[in-house]
Amino acid sequence: MMKTQVLYKSRTGNTEKLAKAIFEAVPGKSKDIQSLDERKDYKMGDVYFIGFWTDRGTASTDILDCLGSLQGKKIALFGTCGMGGSPEYYKRIEENVRVFIEDDNQYLGAYFCQGKMPMAVREKYTAMRTQKNARQIDAMIQNFDRALLHPDAKDLEGARAFVTEIYETLEKDGGREL
Repeated sequence: MMKTQVLYKSRTGNTEKLAKAIFEAVPGKSKDIQSLDERKDYKMGDVYFIGFWTDRGTASTDILDCLGSLQGKKIALFGTCGMGGSPEYYKRIEENVRVFIEDDNQYLGAYFCQGKMPMAVREKYTAMRTQKNARQIDAMIQNFDRALLHPDAKDLEGARAFVTEIYETLEKDGGREL
């Protein structure tokens, strides 16, 4: 029986919400969900969903170390980032993190959505605003305000659909036995 492990690192609760939606969508009973803060032995599964919050276009060191330590596994990534609505940015994050997955693993794809940011970020943007950069900073503040609503129900549904799609593909490939 194939075991699924959902591991995540969440700073503000956004990624934890996604992790719970992903966990709920994983079929069968042979599954576990853990915050990476609580877990040091994370080599318990066959399929891994690894979640993280984004900082400067990548994941935290402990997520990257976790990815680098897995061998012979099926791995999918998921995460949240403050900058939303940019598939190109999500793709760059995926590429930046994916390089830490060893070649003997099977990469299953990634799901990203926007997540709300701490209020200190908005305060920082406001303090940075000058007459010269007003347009750029105003756009950043608008993005911050939009992010306050995320992850929303649509984002969580997208995460569940991502899981369903992965398991359908694994089933077609004969890589699943539940």
